Amino acid sequence: MILGHSHPAVIKALQKACEKGTSYGAPTPLEIELAEMIRKAYPSIEIVRMVNSGTEATMSAIRVARGFTGRDKVIKFEGCYHGHADGLLVKAGSGAMTFGVPDSAGIPKDYAKNTITLPFNDLKVLEAVLKKEAKHIACVIIEPVVGNIGCVLPKPGFHEGLRRLTKKYEVILIFDEVMTGFRVSYGGAQKAFGIKPDMTCLGKVIGGGLPVGAYRGRADIMKMVAPDGPVYQAGTLSGNPLAMTAGIESLKILSKPDVYRKILAKSESLEGALKDAAKRAGMKTRFYRAGTMFCTYFTDSEVFDYATAKKADTRKFAQFFSSMLDSGINLAPSQFEAGFMSLAHSDADINKTARSAYKAFREIA
Repeated sequence: MILGHSHPAVIKALQKACEKGTSYGAPTPLEIELAEMIRKAYPSIEIVRMVNSGTEATMSAIRVARGFTGRDKVIKFEGCYHGHADGLLVKAGSGAMTFGVPDSAGIPKDYAKNTITLPFNDLKVLEAVLKKEAKHIACVIIEPVVGNIGCVLPKPGFHEGLRRLTKKYEVILIFDEVMTGFRVSYGGAQKAFGIKPDMTCLGKVIGGGLPVGAYRGRADIMKMVAPDGPVYQAGTLSGNPLAMTAGIESLKILSKPDVYRKILAKSESLEGALKDAAKRAGMKTRFYRAGTMFCTYFTDSEVFDYATAKKADTRKFAQFFSSMLDSGINLAPSQFEAGFMSLAHSDADINKTARSAYKAFREIA
């Protein structure tokens, strides 16, 4: 909810859209309008396909990558969550990490065996695997900023190396920007880091609070999708008029001059305030931020992958969460979830959060 809840412009547009019909089961001009707005923000995207969720987007993108390459295996990174599709819930982040269950029950071993999981930020391991297995690997899928084990940033040169290696071994690179899209910057993480992936997955932000997702990429790859090609994907509610309307109104607002300057300034202000609160309270924490995404880890060690994130003190985080909630600050209830700044947050909200955090840090310390 990057605009905040129930933004007036989004609600007004939705009310008008509802009067015309909630779903048609057929394409509408709204899909084209939103797709063109997305293409303008993401130069790497040539063809867009709408779906209903981030999970559908990642699942479909991987299917297309497999169809395009004729290969079965997928590389993902520890702690990266790409939705709850079979084969992707292997050392995933988010809820799976919170509950200490890296692999979900109900997934046949034959599905998981085609998923290769590697440590985030480690190019040497990636290159060794590609050198040995590239002829079997369809794609590498990654959260460019890992938002499902908190907020883990790529090391300098990691994404550049990732792009170089996937090109060298002719493996499709998929950026899962369901979380980072329009949050790290208007053009997502790929714009912020200067990387052009082969495919991109989006969700959440582009729907203005309604269920939506999209996958897109190079024309030659996307031409594999039916009816142009042999890879099937469809959905009665994909591109439905309500989700498209909310997405269009949201991007209209986000694309206005100075909007990102304002929201990034708010994010920077919160970062400084929380770091200062922890320091004054004598609490050892590590704070990381990428655009409007952020996370405070209860650890004194650097966090750069799944293993180092797991070293954070979840007991202290639980105390912190409870104290903040008692003060009227509703954070994500897990050490391993990213926080988000919205355009609706005010300076007063940031100041209240900082004061409450100082009180909570003091209680824990």
